[in-house]
Amino acid sequence: MTISVTLPALGESVTEGTVTRWLKQPGEHVQEDEPLLEVSTDKVDTEVPAPAAGVLLTIVVGEDETVEVGAALAVIGPPDAEPSASTAVTAAPAAPVTAPQPARSSPPVAQPPAAASMPLPAAAAPAPVPQPAPAPMPAPAPAAAPDPRPIAAAPPTAALRGHTAAVPRLRKAVGDSLKQALLEQAQLTSTVEADVTGLLRLWRRTADGYMTREGFVLTPLPFFVLAAAQALKAHPVINARIDTGGATITYYDTENVGITVDTAQGPVTPVVRGAGDLTVSGIARAVHDLTDHALAGRLTPADVAGATFTVSDTGRRGALFDTLIVPPDQAAILGVGAPARRPAVVQDGDDEFIGVRELVHLSLSYDHRLVDGADAARYLTTVKKIVEAAAFEDIR
Repeated sequence: MTISVTLPALGESVTEGTVTRWLKQPGEHVQEDEPLLEVSTDKVDTEVPAPAAGVLLTIVVGEDETVEVGAALAVIGPPDAEPSASTAVTAAPAAPVTAPQPARSSPPVAQPPAAASMPLPAAAAPAPVPQPAPAPMPAPAPAAAPDPRPIAAAPPTAALRGHTAAVPRLRKAVGDSLKQALLEQAQLTSTVEADVTGLLRLWRRTADGYMTREGFVLTPLPFFVLAAAQALKAHPVINARIDTGGATITYYDTENVGITVDTAQGPVTPVVRGAGDLTVSGIARAVHDLTDHALAGRLTPADVAGATFTVSDTGRRGALFDTLIVPPDQAAILGVGAPARRPAVVQDGDDEFIGVRELVHLSLSYDHRLVDGADAARYLTTVKKIVEAAAFEDIR
């Protein structure tokens, strides 16, 4: 008896996937639920397990081929079955990476390394040089809370300079999805400026020792995610989905907030479920775990499905504000800019004075078919009040 391996459903609105790598070859034995192949979609890269134990008889879909959900990928036979060599699909060779040739008048130059994702040959280890015994090191100073402002660093794509490479699968999938969203939605952006001096003081005070207690570094992002989710409760038109085909609008009764994560393969958006009912600590744990899984390539389809709203921390890379693209099937996305220390008017009762404050731009991109400019302004004003008040509880 043979069993067909098909492409399973890989999350809400995902209709197709691309085979990126076969982990087993025809003739190899597989166990039930053992990873059989890797598949990439516009939301996540994931493994497809074997539906039963046996021998992989046939690979129907080769690497780099795209098929729809439910399509046959391979055939598994009983443990004593023999594969048919004529039915095995050979993986398509990867597109070559080429560097442009220098002009004839240019002298020969050493070529730069290939893209950062390509392995580099190991360099020969230099001969050891005798060194004097190091002096005793002083005891390390207590670790301070990280500064919320970004630190300049060499971009990870610097090694790509002067090269031509194939478009990565995830980047193409995400790009196609966002382009489709732009074509289907009437998108625009509104922005407010919030004084987050108090919030960042609270964050620094809380972050001091957070690693010791919880095992990970607390960042400012969970405060903004909670503020965004709480504001959604008061403004359900922002937490909605419009179906033009059915002429209906769905207003969600939960706040499933997607968070954008910058990975080497491209941006992914795992989901913090029920964010409006969590504490800062609960959101911080979810953000930490989801980010770790995203950077390690361990996100599952369930991790990236079901977002009703998205928060993008563009300020983490130094941007003051951004005009973000609203993800498909959502009404809006909130961008959090980088904090900037500037003089600002501070009001103390009836008195006003100039003080040095930490200011952040909050930008809401939204689908104008569903959200009016007044709706966007009211939502942003609510988020601003929450972050400026900095009255967050249970953040130990």
